[in-house]
Amino acid sequence: MSAEPLSTETTAARTSWLPLVIVVLTQVQASFAVNALTVSMAGITHDLRIAATSVGTAITAGTFAMAAFILLGAKVGSRFGSKGVFQIAVTVHALAMLGVALAPNGTVLFVAQAASGAVIALIAPALTVFIATNYHGRQQATAIGLLAAAIPLAGVLALLIAGTFATTIGWRWSFLLMVALGAINLALSTTLRRVPSQPLLSIDWTGAIIAAVSIILLSFGFSGLEPWGLVIASDGAPFSVLGLSPAPILVILGLIGGQLFFVWIRRRQKAGRPRIFDLRVLRSRSELAITACMAIMLFVGTAANFLIPLYMQVVQGLTGIETSFSIIPYTISIFLASTFVATLYGRFSPRQLGAAGFVVVALALALLAFAIRNEWGQALVVIGLVLLGLGQGSIVALVFNTLLSRAPKQLAGDVGAWRGLVHNLSGSVGIAVISVFAVSVLTGLVAAQAQDHPELRPALVAQVNLDNVNFVTNDHLKDVLSKTDASASEVDAAVGINENARLQALKISLLSLAVLSLLAIVPATRMPDKLRDELPEQVEPDDPDAVVDDDEDNDDELSTQKQEAR
Repeated sequence: MSAEPLSTETTAARTSWLPLVIVVLTQVQASFAVNALTVSMAGITHDLRIAATSVGTAITAGTFAMAAFILLGAKVGSRFGSKGVFQIAVTVHALAMLGVALAPNGTVLFVAQAASGAVIALIAPALTVFIATNYHGRQQATAIGLLAAAIPLAGVLALLIAGTFATTIGWRWSFLLMVALGAINLALSTTLRRVPSQPLLSIDWTGAIIAAVSIILLSFGFSGLEPWGLVIASDGAPFSVLGLSPAPILVILGLIGGQLFFVWIRRRQKAGRPRIFDLRVLRSRSELAITACMAIMLFVGTAANFLIPLYMQVVQGLTGIETSFSIIPYTISIFLASTFVATLYGRFSPRQLGAAGFVVVALALALLAFAIRNEWGQALVVIGLVLLGLGQGSIVALVFNTLLSRAPKQLAGDVGAWRGLVHNLSGSVGIAVISVFAVSVLTGLVAAQAQDHPELRPALVAQVNLDNVNFVTNDHLKDVLSKTDASASEVDAAVGINENARLQALKISLLSLAVLSLLAIVPATRMPDKLRDELPEQVEPDDPDAVVDDDEDNDDELSTQKQEAR
């Protein structure tokens, strides 16, 4: 927030922290599932008989669903009353978690996760509204920081609880726990202040549909890159177009839909008509740079958060609780950084903090790539995880606060919705892309090394499909080879190839994320150099064209851009 001390008037009247407790618990409920699915990967793949990457597909289903409806969710909450909409959404989310807990197969898991993501699109904007209507001054600044910290807090709890349950009583109990938490949040929500509805607020349903369809197309497209084929349709593709995979086609259609969405919004804004999103949130280079930094960090962070447990459980064969304790330094670092980075706002500008944060993230990923062997207890690996968490937590909290401070105060709802869209879309794309990249690298390495082992007969390679592999444990590979006529030497050679290729694929994937982090320094240097104060109680204006902008810096930048254009 602003470097200047907040006035005594805004800090005098202190409000009960109970609304913040409800906000944090609900954010934990909403964020727990993704982390729990990642930690419970081994148990889920065994019980549901699906591949590890299919768990990643289920994760992306939820995050893409939230991204698809987050813009609409902000408007619906304001139009019909945030408290009532919030209570309905919390109930539906708890039912979706029950669906995950009882899932008999991958399809039910996918549908339940998608349903949970869709209702989180209603929950997330309401949390910002509750903070804006209950807290002011320093209390509000503290509440915003704790809201951002609630996501990594959910990660820590998921690692401990889901990891323990996955190893002891079973992974399904983690999601039953979220059903109980949903009931608690619903009961506590009755104590919240009633937020008046805004019956004069018009909803741009056409824009909402264009956005949702575009993101759903992107969702299926990116999620299908690995199982359906990157270019040529695989046997797992539901259909093909002239032999081509439907995945890249859906991605292209989604990108076209995104362009149509912005054309539609610009037209509505010029005509002074209601729109699902206000482009003044992204009106200058600074706001676009903030969005780019947010997208890259969430892409990199989510991809790394998927790769590390994947390697621990599938490659090293660690249990859920062992994986949890191994990742705890990383998750706690995110929590601490997102909580305390605000103390640096008065000393350093957002562009300085952003650039430094991406350097730390890149160094951490490079350190992990070079330090990883077969033991995660090495000091360098732990240091790498801690540095990655510190950099990631600082940047995620920084970009949200910076974007929030740059937009007109009355558009805080649009900022929150945009942040949710970018957060989930970038994270989902990160998981989908890194899955395809890692599997492609693994396949290439295995195929190349198989040719260097003459003891492996071509017929055996073709029989076990070693030239089209996925991340599997040594035990699984041995089980597959036991059903063939492979000799002991051939089994040893295949296992050795698999072990080496998995390690190299992970290293290359982490280095690629490090390079992407370094590239993010460019937009980070375009971020602004100051923040401002607090949110208004009404974060969605009834008339968006009546919004008053008091940010002179933005006006100066826009004037400069116009002069440059001339």
